Amino acid sequence: MARIVMKFGGTSVANLDRIRAVAAIVRREVDAGHSVAVVVSAMAGETNRLVSLCQEAGEPAPALDARDVEYDAVVASGEQVTSGLLALVMQNLGYRARSWLGWQIPLNTDMAHGKARIADIDGGALGEAIDNGEIAVCAGFQGVAPDKRIATLGRGGSDTSAVALAAAVGAERCDIYTDVDGVYTTDPRLTKQARRIGKISFEEMLEMASLGAKVLQTRSVELAMRYKVPVRVLSSFDPPDAPGPGTLICDEDDIVEENIVTTVTPDFNEASVTILSVPDEPGRAAGIFIALAAANINIDMIVQSPSRNQGFANISFTTKEGDLDQAMKVLSDEQQNIGFKALQSDRNVAKVSVIGLGMRSHAGVAATMFRTLAEKGINIQNISTSEIKISVLINADAAEYAVRALHDAYGLDDLGQAARS
Repeated sequence: MARIVMKFGGTSVANLDRIRAVAAIVRREVDAGHSVAVVVSAMAGETNRLVSLCQEAGEPAPALDARDVEYDAVVASGEQVTSGLLALVMQNLGYRARSWLGWQIPLNTDMAHGKARIADIDGGALGEAIDNGEIAVCAGFQGVAPDKRIATLGRGGSDTSAVALAAAVGAERCDIYTDVDGVYTTDPRLTKQARRIGKISFEEMLEMASLGAKVLQTRSVELAMRYKVPVRVLSSFDPPDAPGPGTLICDEDDIVEENIVTTVTPDFNEASVTILSVPDEPGRAAGIFIALAAANINIDMIVQSPSRNQGFANISFTTKEGDLDQAMKVLSDEQQNIGFKALQSDRNVAKVSVIGLGMRSHAGVAATMFRTLAEKGINIQNISTSEIKISVLINADAAEYAVRALHDAYGLDDLGQAARS
């Protein structure tokens, strides 16, 4: 009898009808003899509603800070409602089920309210309960901080809760149910040629998540990779008695064939900043990025180039669009200390990345990317690479065209429905 963890996102539990559909899926696994823990998100739109209430409650003073413990107490209630409702539905079907809140497991976090990180989980009580035939319906997205108050894990935190619980109870796998039937070679909304991937490695999925793919939260993939927890992405909208195969996220050794490029991933949530005429001397770049780090602004692509002025350089970087205004303010406040002449910003940019394990052992991947974009008349602004990824920053208006062109150039248009087995 295997232990499994099943996680259902907001669209999967959007209303009571959807919760009953989820119950049928859970029932299938329980009837198959598995010990089951379920992790649920808040109903679709509920977290946004609760955040808005917090902001309104803060008026006329500034909106509540995301680290405020009362903010966490409010927004965590969405998952608590869903867990209780699903437990009630399972009980009405004749199963032993109960809700578990973060502090009851307990899932312990650090003190960063609103964006807490998991410190540790004692999976003993939860594992014993499910082995004794109870269906444990756990509220995702939440834990308990050292101050004994509720702490939330940030948006997408239910994915992280589920993978962490799977690791804590030694689950055979963690099934993530959402509104898509797996991970695709690119966003299916951008091209009808997108294909579902049968298997994808932890490393590839981590790159995808960090580059803007919204299938899984980045931290959940990091945990799955660290603890070797196989994760399946499945659709909760498939019939319970005829589930699709989904996508298995697993160790690289479990993948028979490594494609040169597995996915083409766009990220439209990008903005670029250019700092003009920075004195070209040691310590100036450090001053820039220390100031941005102190403001918790994440930086991605960085390019330094000579300025037209002798002895000066221009530095460009990208950040998330939502952090652009804060980044510009931080740099403006530091202008006198750093000594640069001017700032420029651009919101009309997008990052397009190609990802694949096979890039480690095949030459010419970058050449294909750059040639394809050049043939389509698409100019590259910035470039960044890793062992299994190449990313380019381009004009946002050309991003969808670029995705379709690259998807074809790497042969992904020609793959069968299960792109990798």
